[in-house]
Amino acid sequence: MTAHLLTIGDEILIGQITDTNSAWMSRQLNLNGIVVKGKSSVGDTRQAIIDGVELAMANAPIVLITGGLGPTKDDITKTTLCEMFDSPLVFHQEVYDRIDGYFKKIGRGTPPESIRHQAMLPDKALILPNKVGTASGMWFEREGKVVVSLPGVPFEMEYLMTHEVLPLLKAKFVARPIVHRTLQTAGEGESNIAKRLEAFEEALPAHIKLAYLPTLGQVRLRLTGVWPGDLTEGAEARLQEELDALKVQLWALIPDLVYGEENDSLQEIVGQILRRQGKQFGTAESCTGGYVAHMITLVPGSSDYFPGSVVSYSYEMKTKLLGVKPETLEHFGAVSEETVREMAEGARKTLGVDVSLAISGIAGPGGGTPDKPVGTVWMAVSDANRTIATKIIFGRDRSKNIQLTGVYALNMVRKFLLEV
Repeated sequence: MTAHLLTIGDEILIGQITDTNSAWMSRQLNLNGIVVKGKSSVGDTRQAIIDGVELAMANAPIVLITGGLGPTKDDITKTTLCEMFDSPLVFHQEVYDRIDGYFKKIGRGTPPESIRHQAMLPDKALILPNKVGTASGMWFEREGKVVVSLPGVPFEMEYLMTHEVLPLLKAKFVARPIVHRTLQTAGEGESNIAKRLEAFEEALPAHIKLAYLPTLGQVRLRLTGVWPGDLTEGAEARLQEELDALKVQLWALIPDLVYGEENDSLQEIVGQILRRQGKQFGTAESCTGGYVAHMITLVPGSSDYFPGSVVSYSYEMKTKLLGVKPETLEHFGAVSEETVREMAEGARKTLGVDVSLAISGIAGPGGGTPDKPVGTVWMAVSDANRTIATKIIFGRDRSKNIQLTGVYALNMVRKFLLEV
């Protein structure tokens, strides 16, 4: 079973707000065996809405619309749908009573006259009660297809989807089970990973697909299976077993790149390893300005293994706080293997930790030289027994360089701790 998502609002088209509704709805529909076949956005005009709905209905049997259900004059979704489905507006006393009760509950007294319009609803639609707002959902049907109109306010849409729309869709349509399994990787681009997984991907059965979902320095590998056979009892369980086995195979092919699965973050995984090994960890950062420390402390409870960080941006701070020798800086410069090794070893002593990470680089956009171009970053990880260092050259975008360094550095720490 497939669905098309349609968002209505000029504010989305001009980029004034970001459409987060579609992403949330897609996840929920997928979990319930409904594949989102398409998404589109249109403005707040009658013809744009009509064209958008007709296009969506031609694309999928389920159309879910968000936006344009407010009490103001620019909210014309309801009246346009009434026209399309030949369904005049009628006053619903029970809806008005619910709105009146909602206003009193939140301490706003009697609803203004403009809100009365929210109780005017199409007589041929199934009305979906909104208990967290004033705009009711509307369920239309035509020629075996379903068109559902929902408010654009995210928490109202989510309430109606959860309590009204999804149960009704599951009752009306028999959906095939859809199962996902995700592995998280770091340190390699999607094209290089795809080369290593070429034989695995070619061997996948027709009902299972592998998707590459890249972000800065990381790639999510998502296996998606859609049950291909008859909808017998236990079909979803058998599909889950098949995906679980493939996930194990996939992990075994690139163990050096996989750091976790599903929604694991790299900083969470590093924290779990540190806690399991009973080790304290600290950072000495120059070009990243504390970004790695920020990543680490996004994890609740990170104080168990992360006592602190040193941001040593200047030569003076590298010498004063980390014990980097002045002659090292003078001879090799701040962005060098020699300096970053001394930073890491000094950080262990200054912070009193078991393992330390040091970073020094040229984030950009200026400051590069022929032998050290913009984007050059040195990183080192150190414990009582060894110190390892590596150099990576990124691009010229300062913000991206800092973020990429954070990912590569934490992955370097992960591999160091696991001796991968």
